Parts: sequence; C-alpha cells; structure tokens
Amino acid sequence: MPGRLLRGLRQWWRSYRYRFVPWIALNINHNPRTRRDVPGKREDKVLADAEVLAALLRVFRALLAHDLPRRRPHARSPEDVLLQTLGFSVARAASSLVSAGRGVFVTRGLAPRGAVVSMYPGTVYQKYEPIFFQSIGNPFIFRCLDGVLIDGNDKGISKVVYRSCSGRDRLGPLKMSDSTWLTSEIQNPLAVGQYVNNCSNDRPANVCYQEFDVPPSFPVELKQYLPNTTYSCAQQRPLRCVVLIALRDVGQGEELLSNYYTIVR
Repeated sequence: MPGRLLRGLRQWWRSYRYRFVPWIALNINHNPRTRRDVPGKREDKVLADAEVLAALLRVFRALLAHDLPRRRPHARSPEDVLLQTLGFSVARAASSLVSAGRGVFVTRGLAPRGAVVSMYPGTVYQKYEPIFFQSIGNPFIFRCLDGVLIDGNDKGISKVVYRSCSGRDRLGPLKMSDSTWLTSEIQNPLAVGQYVNNCSNDRPANVCYQEFDVPPSFPVELKQYLPNTTYSCAQQRPLRCVVLIALRDVGQGEELLSNYYTIVR
C-alpha cells in the first residue's frame, strides 16, 4: 500500500510541478529548450487576433448549423463538424508521454501551421478575485501574461463555480457560455486545451498558447460555444480566452504538446 501511494504521488508531482511557481523559478534555466521567451506582453501573438476570431466564428457557425435541425437525428458529431470545417479534429486520449495521464491528439486530418487547434476552457479570474480554495492541488490554473487566471479544472469546487457563473449569465433562453466541456458530451470539440501536456527536450512543442479577448461585437447566438465565463458578474473587461495555435503542421495521430514555461522579458 505505501508503495502504491508513493507511485501515485510521484505521478501527480511529475504533472503538477510544471504549474508550481517555486519549482519553475528554481528550474527555469535548467532546460532552456523547454521554455518560451516573449519579448513583451504585446508581442505574444503567433496569429493575428482577426484570424483567431475568424477561425472561431467559422467553427461556431458550423456547430450552430449542426445543432439547429433538432427534429431529426444527427448523423454527424461535433468532431465531424470540426473535421469538415477546419480539415482536422482533436480529442482527448491517454497521453503518449510516461505518467502524463490524458492528452490531446489530432484524431483525423492534418492541423496546418497557424491553425487554432483548441481552446483553454474555464472560469476567468481577475488578479484581485478569490481563487485560493479552487487552486489547492489544482494543476489546471492558467496564468495569463497580465496576471489574469483561468481555472480549467473540470472537477470539484472548480466545476461547481463554473456551472454557477455560467448559469448566472444566461440572457433569457440564450446561453452566454458553454458548460458541456465539464461533461463527456462536449458541444465545442475545441474545448480540451487544459489537457495539452508539456513538451520536453525529446518532444518539442508543436502548439503554443495565445491570449484572445472576445470583442463586444461577437455574435450573441454564438456565445453558447465559448468555454469561458467570468467569475465576477460586474465584469467590465472583454472576456479573456486562450487558444492554442499550431507551430507546425500536426498530423493525424500526433499528440499536441505545449510549453508551460513562458518568460516575459
């Protein structure tokens, strides 16, 4: 029994350490090949915001068209819609990395360089908002360059908070965010970015994170596919999203690997 417990703790630590700030600070220069350097906060853009917006609108409109004719059984799944719209599909599966748990793979087609391959779902917290209890033992907290945090955990108190905030923000019959990423029936197949694993010296990153603020002109009927919601109901800033962009062509069967280290100079 003690041996099994120790093995479980080692497996948990191998994954969690990449999000544990003191460990990162001590090891940041140990593996320079597994970190990403950014000259400044405004220069962390692999893809123009207009192109990110265009890709999301294209996928969301296709999903909406797929969801509208509810009177007949659907022959296609959301992954099929993604494949037909962007030429590839992604899904979670057991990681190809040792002791890494689940990961995200290109399951069909080819994701070309510069494609939006997934989104990082979760509750969005400003720097001054409470997230202490949600963060305990939580390896899915994403820190944006300006200190904004996104909690992508689909279990425990994080799940309860997201469901509550998402339900709070409904506009009559219209949903302002997607909560299906918390379930096994994902409505937006891109909303799996929190399960993308960290790269290594042997397995370099093939995707990178990019922050994206949803513009006020975003169509209200498509907000039901946004896998993010704000913690505060009095939020005056645009909704923060994080997308993952392909750094090279990623073929069928390949696992998506990102870089958990981002250094802002």
